Amino acid sequence: MTETRTALVAGANGIIGKALMHELAASKGWRARALSRRPHGSSQAIAADLTDPDATRAALAQARDITHLFYAALAPQPSLADEDRVNGAMLRNLLDGLEAAGSPLERVVLYQGAKVYGVHLGPVPAPFYEDENPRHIGPNFYFTQEDELRGRADRGGAAWSILRPDVVVGDAAGNAMNIAMVIGAYAALCRVEGAAFRFPGPAHVYEGVFAQVTDAGALGRASLWAATSDAARGEAFNYVHEPFRWRRLWEKLAAALDLPLGPPMPMRLATHMADKKPVWARLVVEQGLSELPYEQAVGWSFGDFVFHSDFDLVSDMGKIRRAGFGESVDSVEALIAAIRRLQEAKVLPL
Repeated sequence: MTETRTALVAGANGIIGKALMHELAASKGWRARALSRRPHGSSQAIAADLTDPDATRAALAQARDITHLFYAALAPQPSLADEDRVNGAMLRNLLDGLEAAGSPLERVVLYQGAKVYGVHLGPVPAPFYEDENPRHIGPNFYFTQEDELRGRADRGGAAWSILRPDVVVGDAAGNAMNIAMVIGAYAALCRVEGAAFRFPGPAHVYEGVFAQVTDAGALGRASLWAATSDAARGEAFNYVHEPFRWRRLWEKLAAALDLPLGPPMPMRLATHMADKKPVWARLVVEQGLSELPYEQAVGWSFGDFVFHSDFDLVSDMGKIRRAGFGESVDSVEALIAAIRRLQEAKVLPL
């Protein structure tokens, strides 16, 4: 008889969480419960503000069957110190709540990103190796969360596994770090204004090998592997697809979106696109789009970070492949597919 595991997906409305809920629903032997601050449409969903320990414990009082936690919740903050304090407490509150409920938690899968290697602070040596890059001085909430899991496991608590994607490509709306939404919105606004589809970053970034992405669906499948594999117990793994040149990807995007291509232009989208709110509002009415506020719909600042990162962003993938998970996805196809899904969902204009 097949064992049935019960998963709790924290951050179920986000890019990672949404894809993971889909993968769990399609996988035999799993039940899934969504946890998020905002309402979630799935059955047995749990609404909780993880920053509030008492409210979290109350919300989880009936969650006595959770065997696996997938932690993809994130609360952005104005400073690294606040980010560390808030996000560290959120994971701790959730784990305390599950413990109080008596859940038979076996393993926690935590998601980190290239920020664990210090890319948000400036150039760091690449490729990024899970076991060779010493920690930089904090604050860094990834360190705090990882130490929380290590400490609990050492005291006899649940085992843990960590996955480190980079620039996750998915179709969750209203997420500030959705690069598919940034590119799709930029393309739509270029179309409206009859402008060329120009890479919004420096020419040397356009021509260089400075980028990598992770498809959310593939990350969901990697997550199920990390949650059950003995080889993944107590280990951290990079999980990205093959690095690419922006020029090659941008040319394919222009062709797929039927837009004229132009040379790169190093604009700052957060500044340059600030006056496009009326244009976006018109597209919402004309195409019957989701009425998500313009400021919430597109994370232009995240796009600026991605398009202006002018040092190598390459994560070594040897460790996860040797451990037994080797699925890869074509980065261009993943981006185009995500943009199409966002268009079909009436989140992005055509």
